[in-house]
Amino acid sequence: MNTVLDMGRLTQTEKLRAMEELWEDLTRSADDYPSPEWHGAVLRDREEALKTGKDEFVPWEDAKRILREKTR
Repeated sequence: MNTVLDMGRLTQTEKLRAMEELWEDLTRSADDYPSPEWHGAVLRDREEALKTGKDEFVPWEDAKRILREKTR
């Protein structure tokens, strides 16, 4: 099946629905998409940074604000 969506013609609600359906379909077969080896390395590095105090968790709203400020 070949499906093409004209994203410019979809409403925001339709786009969100399409995204949800795509995500649901992809997660049904998640085992078919193994994580690349580098994902594990990144996770280990981040865990180590948390343990040693080089990094910390921040609330999602704060993280979005920080990212927005960095991209200005």
